[in-house]
Parts: sequence; structure tokens; C-alpha cells
Amino acid sequence: MPSLSDRTGRYVVVEGPIGVGKTTLCRLLGRRWGARLLLEEVEENPFLPLFYRNRKTFAFQTQVFFLLSRFRQQQKIAQLDLFSDRIVSDYMFAKDRIFASITLEESELALYQKLADLLEPRLARPDLVVYLQASVDVLLARISKRGRYYERDISRSYLAQLIEAYNEYFFRLREQAALIVNASYSDLSKEGEALDRLIDAIERHSGGIVTYVSDMTGV
Repeated sequence: MPSLSDRTGRYVVVEGPIGVGKTTLCRLLGRRWGARLLLEEVEENPFLPLFYRNRKTFAFQTQVFFLLSRFRQQQKIAQLDLFSDRIVSDYMFAKDRIFASITLEESELALYQKLADLLEPRLARPDLVVYLQASVDVLLARISKRGRYYERDISRSYLAQLIEAYNEYFFRLREQAALIVNASYSDLSKEGEALDRLIDAIERHSGGIVTYVSDMTGV
């Protein structure tokens, strides 16, 4: 079976809960591969700060804004030449469903899913999703370190819910190739041996869902 680097399509997504290090890893991959970056426009969502202060009131507005924003961004992929361009993104479109499943009330979720079902078939599917995992304590520490003002109200319970929702999604995943990586212990935020080994595992990935185990430890 051919490895990822041998395929014609070279669209790689890095996913995981808030603060796990998706964008940092994407930038490193983009630099290493000379790839185009497609990074999520989180700070453009005007409802997000309100959502973190009052989830119940602002969940639906926040989620619909993200859904449409992510759809608009993801449409750009269809305009690129996947035969020659490598693309690295710090989110998959299906991410929106994961967040919606824990933030929306039942009636809101039903309406949201109808919108998502109309949009998702029109977008490209990644060749590989790299799913970064980390504990709540690690996520909280990284969120605090990066210091975004609107993330100060993120609760431990919300992150725990998010981790559970992500794990359930990838547990049920069947058709999408994925590499599952514990990002709590290996330092994947800078150039080095840990990053080299992960990139090698990404490039050798030949399909299905694989758990990546690194013997490298770090901060």
C-alpha cells in the first residue's frame, strides 16, 4: 500500500481540543514541506468571547458563525491544485459537529445538523487527519501560556467534555485515515527529534487508523 507521501492528494489536517498545539504543529509541517497553510480564523468570530462567558445563550450563534466561516475557508481547497500543492490545515470541517454536539440544545442541534449536512458533501476530504490528544491539565496550562483574553473563562469541565467528544468521534471513525498522537509528553512545538519522528510517521502512514507511540519525552 502506498504511503502518504506517494499519493497524488496531499491534504493533511491536524486536529484536537483547544490548546493541544494544532496550529503550532501545522506551521512546522508547512515549513518542512513547503506546504500551503489553511488556518482557522478563530478570532474573527464575534460571538466566541460571549460564548465562553455564557455558553447556553450564545452557543447557537457561535456555532453557526463557525460553520459558515469554516465552509467558506474550506472551499478554497477546491480551487487549489491537489496534484502539485501540499496543504496543511489546523482543523477539519467535521470539527464543527464535535463542538456542536456538546454546546447545543437538542432543537438547536437538529437545525444545525441540517445546515452541516447541506454543506459538508461539497468539500474535499483530507488524506490524513493527525489527531493530537492531551490531558485537561496540559490543555489548561497551554491555554494559560498563550494568554488569549477570551479563553480565560474556559472551564475544566468544558475541556473534559470536549476531550470525550473528540475521543468518541475518532473511536467511531471508519472511512477517514487518521494518526492518533498523545501530545502531552513529546515536545512537538519546535524543530527537533520528536518532531522528526512524528513527521516520519505521518509520511509513512498507509491508511486506516493508527496510534502513534513516541519514546521521546519533553516539556
